[in-house]
Amino acid sequence: MKKPSSKIREEIARLQDQLKQAETREAERIGRIALRAGLGEIEIEETALHAAFEEIAGRFRGGQKAIGAASGKRYAAGSASAGTSTAPVEAGASQGIGGDA
Repeated sequence: MKKPSSKIREEIARLQDQLKQAETREAERIGRIALRAGLGEIEIEETALHAAFEEIAGRFRGGQKAIGAASGKRYAAGSASAGTSTAPVEAGASQGIGGDA
């Protein structure tokens, strides 16, 4: 039996709401970690911060990093460029992150 289109639309709307809620939870989690690391106090362009987050994501995925929005370069995991930061990091900035896993 096929579902009527109205039921499919209802299911899509429900799934879109679930997706929005999941993205909000994830954004809040990442935001809390970033604030504890001191990123809220650093003046940095959004494109540079986005590129730095892409590098971090690539490192934890273990695969090749996607093309960076700010740099336009590809980095392989473990390459000399993959670990470099696009912005200076203050000493002790990573303290306090261990609580979220």
